[in-house]
Amino acid sequence: MTQLPDLQGRHIVLGLTGGIACYKAADLARELGKAGATVQVVMTEGAERFITAVTMQALSNRPVYTSQWDARPDNAMAHINLTREADAVLVAPASADFIAKLAQGRADDLLSLLCVARPTERCALLVAPAMNREMWAHPATRRNVVQIVADGAVVLGPAAGDQACGEVGDGRMLEAAQLCDALIAHFQPKRLAGRRVLVTAGPTYEAIDPVRGLTNLSSGKMGFAIARAAAEAGATVTLVAGPVALATPMGVARIDVKSAREMHAAVLPLAPTHDVFVATAAVADWRPVDAAGQKIKKVAGQAAPSLVLVENPDILAAVAALPGHPYCVGFAAESHDVEQHARAKLERKKVPLIVGNLGPATFGRDDNALLLVDALGTRALPHADKLTLARQLVGEIAQRLPSAP
Repeated sequence: MTQLPDLQGRHIVLGLTGGIACYKAADLARELGKAGATVQVVMTEGAERFITAVTMQALSNRPVYTSQWDARPDNAMAHINLTREADAVLVAPASADFIAKLAQGRADDLLSLLCVARPTERCALLVAPAMNREMWAHPATRRNVVQIVADGAVVLGPAAGDQACGEVGDGRMLEAAQLCDALIAHFQPKRLAGRRVLVTAGPTYEAIDPVRGLTNLSSGKMGFAIARAAAEAGATVTLVAGPVALATPMGVARIDVKSAREMHAAVLPLAPTHDVFVATAAVADWRPVDAAGQKIKKVAGQAAPSLVLVENPDILAAVAALPGHPYCVGFAAESHDVEQHARAKLERKKVPLIVGNLGPATFGRDDNALLLVDALGTRALPHADKLTLARQLVGEIAQRLPSAP
């Protein structure tokens, strides 16, 4: 079965206010369309100074609205009509002036009018600030942001970095892909609201010498997808990641480690403060007893060095044995007999749920198939992309938790 795009069937009003970050709105309109949404662009007079309505019309495939006096609607009420079919209003970029308008309830142009006139119970308002760092830090802006959040708006960002004025600091609008992901997350069911979730992901690397080591083919993609899905579901998520080159999911706190012992040291103090622990990482079972301090050189005619290995700490079993331990979910990446090995791991680790899969068939790929194994039996999650499977797994975990966080 083909998975529908994440925003399929969603109608989004994309509002642009005056600011150089309007150039990112062009990419954002495209990203939202690729995710399945229909996009209706509304621009302020200031936004038209930075990007043309023609550009936004071409990218959204819909006429752009710029004035509350637009005569196209039969009832001359564009500010009403535009939000009645919308699932959300996303203002990106949102200038300091526009945030002030929202905080004060002012409605003197089409975009501010429709923000005030939208049916708040079913049409969310999401705001992506974009301004100079001093403007973002100004007490008035800080008060206004607090006020619009209290009024129900969701503030996305801003990020820190280089600014168009040449300064560096907070105030950059999030990138188009980040804003699209944030909008997708907004619509996901909040099954884990109020929960704290700890996830491990990726391989570990066990040094032989300064340039060589023992590792495996895990890409970390499944664990990162689970971290994202848990955050989308409303959880506070901490991700402990082995050496992988993956972007941190939005809203997720990340701790980078390298070896199994480093992962163990990071996880054990955190686990008691979390409700759920998902051990997705492919942790090395063994490591060299002693890593050489310098590169081991190959010498002609000399036998290859032998490695003496010692067992690494068992992170999942250690967390499961803690007093007041979180709900523990383990992963079993197998090369054969997935169900048999997963069930043996379930009993050996003394955890309530093991997720089995064929490691060689999924390492490095964007898709997977999972087998959920617990004391009552097994359930297959059929082949799909990893984010889809992660969302299904998060739903399964949410159902198994006690009702109150």
